[in-house]
Amino acid sequence: MDQLAALLDGPRARGAFLLRSILDPPWSLRIQDEAPLSVIAQVAGESWIVLDGDRDPVRLSPGQVAISRGPQPYTVADDPATTPQIVIHPGQRCVTIDGESLYETMDLGIRTWGNSLGGGTVLLTGTYNLEGEVSRRLLEALPPLIVQPGGPLIELLSAEIVKDEPGQEAVLDRLLDLLLIAVLRSHFATYEAPAWYRAMGDPVVGKAMRMLHNNPAHPWTVASLAAQVGVSRASLARRFTELVGEPPMAFLTDWRLALAADLLREPDATIGSVAAKVGYGSPFALSAAFKRVRGVSPQAYRAGVSE
Repeated sequence: MDQLAALLDGPRARGAFLLRSILDPPWSLRIQDEAPLSVIAQVAGESWIVLDGDRDPVRLSPGQVAISRGPQPYTVADDPATTPQIVIHPGQRCVTIDGESLYETMDLGIRTWGNSLGGGTVLLTGTYNLEGEVSRRLLEALPPLIVQPGGPLIELLSAEIVKDEPGQEAVLDRLLDLLLIAVLRSHFATYEAPAWYRAMGDPVVGKAMRMLHNNPAHPWTVASLAAQVGVSRASLARRFTELVGEPPMAFLTDWRLALAADLLREPDATIGSVAAKVGYGSPFALSAAFKRVRGVSPQAYRAGVSE
């Protein structure tokens, strides 16, 4: 598993919100769903994304994909000057500015919504609704908005989003993941990548990172990791911290707890089984680390996810 694959292992959409929007001007959507990450693909027409604050509006052309990092609200419109007419709240509850529900009045078919079935603007929107679906380390590395070409994945997602076949939800989740990964890979190739991404190219640190990612349950120490990659303990600790920005064991802890957060979403998982899978010797050890780093106990985290 390479570095990007490992840190994108968090984005695993599960029954993600996916919608095709067909719109005729004037239109403006105020997005207040508090989602940690949203993907907007422009199929036809053009849109403008307006982030809150003193930021210039960003134009989205056909074939482009925008990734918006939440939970801050933003606006998507036919023109930056168009006043918002519709508000999207958490749970994808769609209402007018006055609070009137639009769920039925704008329904245009399977996963399709808008104000005109023949509208000139077509958008595909996918939303990662839970923080556990996206690596915290990845979110922290992203700017508020990314715009990159989407390539043929937009056409594939556009064709699949309107189907209602067995297993369709899983197909759409995976396509959303693939589109997200493709856009992020393009972004990191175009702009300065975060330290942990660049570190993957180092023959020593990159190998160490892959070993930690591939076997997080192993009782790693800096000494044992150094022995595996063929350098001294001091050399590995110094070089890893210099390139990644944190020591090897801190990096491992973050990875273990990210995996634990994901596993805790499984309905049959116990704290003990999760602890064993991510390298903690007991449920107590996992609970202590989880609460220290994430601010809540595993039990409280799971209860919040299931609400």
